[in-house]
Amino acid sequence: MTDHVTYEQPLNERVRTFLRLEHLFDAEDHYLVNSGEWDSRACLSLLLDIIDMLGRSDVKTELIKEMERHALTLASLKNNPGVDLQRLTLILDDINQHLEVLRDPACQPGQLLRQDELVTSIKQRSSIPGGSCNFDLPAYHHWLQRPVIERNKDLEKWREDFLVIKRSIRLALHMIRNSANPVMEKAVNGFFQKPIEGNVSCQMIRVILPAGSALFPEISGGKHRFTVRFLEQSSTDERPVQTRESIEFELHCCIL
Repeated sequence: MTDHVTYEQPLNERVRTFLRLEHLFDAEDHYLVNSGEWDSRACLSLLLDIIDMLGRSDVKTELIKEMERHALTLASLKNNPGVDLQRLTLILDDINQHLEVLRDPACQPGQLLRQDELVTSIKQRSSIPGGSCNFDLPAYHHWLQRPVIERNKDLEKWREDFLVIKRSIRLALHMIRNSANPVMEKAVNGFFQKPIEGNVSCQMIRVILPAGSALFPEISGGKHRFTVRFLEQSSTDERPVQTRESIEFELHCCIL
């Protein structure tokens, strides 16, 4: 349990896609360490969601562009006397290693899973509510009854096909998140707005609140400005409303 809660808002489609994939990878990691039938179901369902996302956008190309941009930005800092050259070199080497794998024509993330007969049959039924019942997919039901070691061996094989995407996204998001200089701000009557400088490429807004806060932020933004409204919701059956209090919060503008 941490002492704070972080709310993130991407300001472009590329980072939005990366965050959604990170969410899916984190959930998949969670279910894989458990041994029940429903954990295996959840893990495979998440892998299918990842395939679907990769099919709707060229994530590999977007990752290459993002990594190349990071490498160019960091390389320009080499002659800065205040930079830790050894650490900078290690980061650049890490980026270039990921780029080398991503640029390889043989790198086709998800291809193994798309060619798997069992996975294909499950995917065809996944759009139907309850479509993966044992009477709909007896082969799936049979697979789920196998020992957990065997199920996890298959799941590890399938997720290995996404490993380069997973690692690259985590590296890219790590660098974006750590590009911010945290500042304390105040939202008067629960409202805060800030312009974005024209020569700055802000990729993500992060708002940090204490873990016990009764409020949550609604963040929106574009190229020129962003706003944060702090809302409270006394009950789930009521609509959230903007607080009238003035709220101090930690703000991160990620500009790498």
